[in-house]
Amino acid sequence: MTRRDFSERDIHMALDGELPGDERAAYDAWIDANPEMKAKSARYTADRAALRAAFAGVLDEPVPVLFKQIVRGEGATKVAARQSRWWLAAAAAAVLVVGGLGGYFAGIDGIGRDDGADDQLAEEAIAAHVIYAAEQRHAVEVPASDKDHLQTWLSNRVGLKLVAPDLVAEGFRLVGGRLLPAGQGKAAMLLYEDAKGQRISLFVTADSSAKSKGTYMADADGPEAVYWLDKGYACAVVGSLPREQLAAVAKRAYGQLVAGLAS
Repeated sequence: MTRRDFSERDIHMALDGELPGDERAAYDAWIDANPEMKAKSARYTADRAALRAAFAGVLDEPVPVLFKQIVRGEGATKVAARQSRWWLAAAAAAVLVVGGLGGYFAGIDGIGRDDGADDQLAEEAIAAHVIYAAEQRHAVEVPASDKDHLQTWLSNRVGLKLVAPDLVAEGFRLVGGRLLPAGQGKAAMLLYEDAKGQRISLFVTADSSAKSKGTYMADADGPEAVYWLDKGYACAVVGSLPREQLAAVAKRAYGQLVAGLAS
């Protein structure tokens, strides 16, 4: 068949099992060749898992009789008529939860989130970590051997002074870094590795107003993010370490980042 151009819509189709089978090989090649789209796919996958976990307690409950009647147009009593708008809204929500989940709804930033900025930062950081921490030859754009250039380049691109934290005391050495898209701006990703080859990453972007901190895990079996939004920047440390160890590493990284911004 003639190869076509893929788009973000195809990511949702692939996640929902709606991508034609004869297009799968070409789609996989396209997603592997486009890191930005691959990061979006990872993020949407995490969103879908989070939604399934959130609604796990109700997905298997029986559908109320009145709901079935309204969907079939039966029992159109005055009471049902007054309630129809509410039930139709519930029907739409049920279809989104039971059906695609990951699709277009989960891919829209900020929908249904009280702390959307925090979640978006953590999800972007985790998606980037999942993609690049597993890479061996192309994990970074600039290696640690050119650290001065790395810091200057990323600082200029992201729009804030960035110092790569020294995490040797925590057992991690700097591998290098790369520039990534983040929301409407850009983010710096710094990758670190310990003696066993286990990697953590630092995801930093400018954020002029928000102030928050916390932890986030999109998947019970996936990496966790410890994040801050403060002092004009947003930062997330991502890894699959035990929570106490990740928190200790994140605390050390945070202190050095703040000191670098102030210097």
